[in-house]
Amino acid sequence: MNDAAAEKKIPVIEGLIGKKIGMTQVFSDDGRVVPVTVLEAGPCVVMQKKTVSSDGYEALKMALVQGTLPKRVSKSVAGEFKQRKIAPERRIREFRFDQKEGEAVKVGSEFGVNVFKIDERVDVIGVSKGLGFQGVVKRYKFRGGDASHGSMFHRRPGSIGSSAAPSRVWKGMRSPGRMGGKRNTVRNLRVVRIDESRRLLIVKGAVPGAMGSYVVIRKSHFGSGSAKGKAGA
Repeated sequence: MNDAAAEKKIPVIEGLIGKKIGMTQVFSDDGRVVPVTVLEAGPCVVMQKKTVSSDGYEALKMALVQGTLPKRVSKSVAGEFKQRKIAPERRIREFRFDQKEGEAVKVGSEFGVNVFKIDERVDVIGVSKGLGFQGVVKRYKFRGGDASHGSMFHRRPGSIGSSAAPSRVWKGMRSPGRMGGKRNTVRNLRVVRIDESRRLLIVKGAVPGAMGSYVVIRKSHFGSGSAKGKAGA
């Protein structure tokens, strides 16, 4: 296998389900301040191994182990967990994996934060904070009109179309509406520190979502780049 093929090879465990704890800062070895986000990653249990022969693609179906049973479980979901002799969990996601490389992975196996490494690059997927219905000044950073006396154009969007031709509002026109609450992905974040005892993964930069929200952490395939300013242990 050549080097290019080896780089594209999917790791055994592509990622984990986690929770956003919050943001803080750490100091690198050269004394620089590094803004970081603290994530609680895993543990996750393997529910099912999907293969090309049985499902048409290769993936691991994993559930986040939270220690407490969900309040409501449908019969179909409860039966799926019972069939695999696993306690029901609420958060379930699928991750890609290589069937040949992941032969040792069995249903019921648990994986934690140690699947990641320091200076490795990860993508974090979460739902952004919902900010409700907002105007164009906050939603799209419009300048707005004059705030002086007599002005009747303060935080309005202005003209949205001509009354003659084309006599309609163009598709894609920026207007007031619901802001936030959407699925977002932040790519290529560097892993700064790992605390296996507390299942903490500390990455440089910000990730979408509020504190306590659930996120998906997966290994990035967009290049690692140069990792400068490594944080100390």
